[in-house]
Amino acid sequence: MEHDNRVKVWDSFVRIFHWSLVTAFVVAYVTEEDVLSVHTLAGYIVFGLIILRLIWGFIGTPHARFTDFTYSPSSIRTFLTDTLYLRAKRYLGHNPAGGAMIFLLLASLLMTLFSGIAVYGAENNGPLAALLGGSGEFIKEALEEAHEFFANFTLLLVFIHIGGVVVESLIHRENLPASMVHGYKRVEEEDQV
Repeated sequence: MEHDNRVKVWDSFVRIFHWSLVTAFVVAYVTEEDVLSVHTLAGYIVFGLIILRLIWGFIGTPHARFTDFTYSPSSIRTFLTDTLYLRAKRYLGHNPAGGAMIFLLLASLLMTLFSGIAVYGAENNGPLAALLGGSGEFIKEALEEAHEFFANFTLLLVFIHIGGVVVESLIHRENLPASMVHGYKRVEEEDQV
């Protein structure tokens, strides 16, 4: 659906997924060990959202598909260099750095989730309780360290992502967070698709 020089880029699923993931990750991160039931529920919600996003990455709308934002390392490097010089090309969908960030975030979130489920299992809870329940203190601590590392690494990626969104919004004079709310971006002749 087009409005003036705008086109719908982000479908409803992508937008709801994005903001739901933000909310669930923040809740999981801030509750950590203080409110374990809330932390665990938020983690399972993140897991469900990631599974749905992985499926949508293959069957979703054009700009939601992984094939739309998979770029070569040289394309990513060129885009980042051009961004430093404030001359990066505008992309209607995800730019090369944004595409790479999505894959990094998905991988880091999955590692956070798997290590969290393993910690939960080592505490005789969840789907891995039968396999990991009763693990020694060394194993439990190693799993907790891995979980904490990936949670913090994911948070670092989130801050880098936000920084990239701000820079890209300024370079192209476009409110990218707003486009993730309403789904529209303006169309320009020189847009990279």
